[in-house]
Amino acid sequence: MSIEELKEALPFFTDTELLQQILSKSQIMDLKAGKVLMEPGQFIKMVPIVLEGSIKISRIGDDGRELFLYFLDAGETCALSLTCCSSSKPSEIKAVVEEDAIIIGIPITSIDQLSDEFKQWKDFISNTYQRRFQEMLVALDAVAFKRMDERLMRYIVTKMKQHKTNELHITHLEIANELTTSREVVSRLLKQLEKKKWIELGRNVIYIRDDFEELISR
Repeated sequence: MSIEELKEALPFFTDTELLQQILSKSQIMDLKAGKVLMEPGQFIKMVPIVLEGSIKISRIGDDGRELFLYFLDAGETCALSLTCCSSSKPSEIKAVVEEDAIIIGIPITSIDQLSDEFKQWKDFISNTYQRRFQEMLVALDAVAFKRMDERLMRYIVTKMKQHKTNELHITHLEIANELTTSREVVSRLLKQLEKKKWIELGRNVIYIRDDFEELISR
């Protein structure tokens, strides 16, 4: 990858020297959907910045249930990975490639150096912490205060925006795992949405109306 290609993928970095440092220290990885990048308990050796595609970040409970936290899209990195790096602690999250992705992996040994030498990098890290903190508050609020039907509808909207499609290929069990509930509950709630004609259910696929987000906000 050239400096110009990296600058196009990460337009907020305009410092050519910073881009050169990132390229010289890092590894470009082409990853297929479903690839597990990180499991809880593993020590993080590099911090990923997504260039293309997306990565799903989740927490895993003691009972093995998965709680979805946020997606990493193009140009974004993981605040929780940065936190584990700075404290030399093992990972507390699971990272799975949601859509085929290209990432640039920056070794943890280079993170502090880049922060010391480049203000743009320091600002990028600061903005990452702020944005992810807000997203995790949203996830916490959903678990603590929202009914499951509301959480399910917001989940569908998030998936629609993530994949840029109204056709979600996903099983009821996968949704249940991400929302930390049972498959039966998810199936019942999806049937209710289908009765309203807001969605249509197929075999491991959900077809969603174009105005779905508008409908649920009324």
